Amino acid sequence: MGRDKESLMASKNAPPVTETPKSEMAGTDTLDRGNTNEKLESLEQFRSDATQQALRTNHGVKISDNQNTLKVGSRGPSLLEDFIMREKITHFDHERIPERIVHARGTAAHGYFQTYEDHGALSKAGFLRDPGKKTPVFVRFSTVQGPRGSGDTVRDVRGFAVKLYTDEGNFDLVGNNMPVFFIQDAIKFPDFVHAVKPEPHNEIPTGGSAHDTFWDFVSLVPESAHMVLWTMSDRAIPKSLRTMQGFGIHTFRFINTEGKSSFVKFHWKPKFGVCSLVWDEAQKLAGKDTDFHRRDLWESIEMGDYPEWELGVQIVAEEDEHKFDFDLLDPTKIIPEELVPVTPLGKMVLNRNPDNYFAETEQVAFCPGHIVPGIDFSNDPLLQGRLFSYTDTQISRLGGPNFHEIPINRPIAPNHNGQRDAQHRTTIDKGRASYEPNSIDGGWPKETPAGPVDGGFETYPERVEAHKVRERSESFGDHFSQATLFFQSMSHHEKEHIIAAYSFELGKVEREYIRARQVNEILANIDLELAKRVAANLGLPAPTAGTVPARQTSVKESPALSQVNLLSGDIVSRKVAILVADGVDGKAVEAMKAALTAEGAHAKVLGPTSAPVKTADGQSLPVDASAEGLPSVAFDAVFVPGGKASIEALQGDGVALHFILEAYKHLKAISFAGEAKELLKLLRLEEDAGLLEVSDSKSFKAFFNAIAQHRVWDREVKAKAVPA
Repeated sequence: MGRDKESLMASKNAPPVTETPKSEMAGTDTLDRGNTNEKLESLEQFRSDATQQALRTNHGVKISDNQNTLKVGSRGPSLLEDFIMREKITHFDHERIPERIVHARGTAAHGYFQTYEDHGALSKAGFLRDPGKKTPVFVRFSTVQGPRGSGDTVRDVRGFAVKLYTDEGNFDLVGNNMPVFFIQDAIKFPDFVHAVKPEPHNEIPTGGSAHDTFWDFVSLVPESAHMVLWTMSDRAIPKSLRTMQGFGIHTFRFINTEGKSSFVKFHWKPKFGVCSLVWDEAQKLAGKDTDFHRRDLWESIEMGDYPEWELGVQIVAEEDEHKFDFDLLDPTKIIPEELVPVTPLGKMVLNRNPDNYFAETEQVAFCPGHIVPGIDFSNDPLLQGRLFSYTDTQISRLGGPNFHEIPINRPIAPNHNGQRDAQHRTTIDKGRASYEPNSIDGGWPKETPAGPVDGGFETYPERVEAHKVRERSESFGDHFSQATLFFQSMSHHEKEHIIAAYSFELGKVEREYIRARQVNEILANIDLELAKRVAANLGLPAPTAGTVPARQTSVKESPALSQVNLLSGDIVSRKVAILVADGVDGKAVEAMKAALTAEGAHAKVLGPTSAPVKTADGQSLPVDASAEGLPSVAFDAVFVPGGKASIEALQGDGVALHFILEAYKHLKAISFAGEAKELLKLLRLEEDAGLLEVSDSKSFKAFFNAIAQHRVWDREVKAKAVPA
């Protein structure tokens, strides 16, 4: 309902506001707002704060009535001349832009990259040369299959795209949280995406690969075997965006200050370790908190738990390109770290949230073709196609070739050239010459000769002699040995999860011949026991052998591939729920909160409602949320303090009991104190390495050690019987 004339007049005649109200701009009062860098400062001219400002049209006219359309009389027809209404509705009608074909659902943050030392012997790229320089970055994480409105915790690859605003121009490292891809050649990319997307006849499923067209495609394309195995692993359901690795996928080149080239693969290793959800937890989060990963990233930055990754590279000398039993140019292959260790280069810290999702996260444009001097491409045929495709799709999505002028995409380095006009051009170019060379404008802008420092870009002069052909190199022909390496490198529970994931996904496939083909022609060539287990779960005959001879490889297992070897070893930023009711032991609550804070973890006190509870000694204890409002899937661990009346209340609280059982089922650390032991008897839970009584600093430490292990894997078989 609009305001009537009297209320409008009253607001106009009200005395002026003398005290400026606090701005409600996003995150104004949070820790991250104090962090800035050269890129963030350049965005300041585009930011808008409406505090204490008059309401105006897009063209600057003050608006006196934003409640009513201009009409003939109060009940008569609306008038077309109402330019205020027309502008407002027209803009609203055109607010949406085409979403990304893949990686549509994303979230992002600002931060910086800082090199550890001068790496000029490896690359002449400026951002790798000065350890005192903090290069601004903007990082976007995403799912792949689903649209913008899909869930965060689906089984999927995660995009990990980094835009570095270097002094030499923007460098976009556009990767994923997995080091390989489904296909070897870019010409198959449309086929793969069409297959994994929702089926065209009914637009189902959203955000998942458990359907016929995906499994039909990958079972017919054996080069996908390695990547599909990664997506069936726990890597496809990360615990947090902060706890997943990032990879450049392709082989790139470094060019050093002497012009020497070496091949490199990029790795991002998270400070908070690498860990994942369990499948039941991921599915429940998809319903209870669709924005789980987005929220976690946003809140961690607001609280000062800044996500951090170490950038490293695997370096292969030019002369060693062909010394491996796989091809460096094959994007379905890794370089095992046992063969080439990762050399650390520097760190990336994300320390500020965006001010506006659409203006920054949605409009940012990443393109693998955005590189700087000191970095160059390899002949990876998938990479070569991406160099074209990403720029092409941004032109369609963002309305023309001037997407680089959108504030979030603008480099901090100047960009002068002869490119002109087109849609949404905002730069006002002076001078008469829009071509090069010219004499009218003094010959400017001019080329910059290549050089070891601050030189122009120069493509590495690789020598290539061959006939033009449409064919794959024979060195791309091994599709299974690295998939076998990955599976054999997993721990017992990781293998069990992979078997369960294949069984779940293929169980959704309607056509039995597709299920059988995947088992017999793909899985049997990776690992026969894997194939037999999945076949049994699907009710298919067990294969007796693979369909292609197994290849001998130099590395049989790689510990770096298993997440159990990639934990952080601490509980920094972990979230612990404390379940309370009236009569709780308040001192036990405060002791646990203090101990967790000292370890860098966060405690949330959860009650039957959001109202404060009374402690056993009559004090009021604030509650952060209700146990129903913040379910167990939002936490890493649970503590139940004592207090006779509190425990008696919790024993009759189905939400609290389910909370504990669900945390137990999801293999999380649970501690209890005093009378809380009675809850374990009621729930028939036995103490184990992650279900323990706490009473002093020594037992607190045992609880924290259990949290640091991420899950109590020895409990997994027993936990399957828990009906939560």
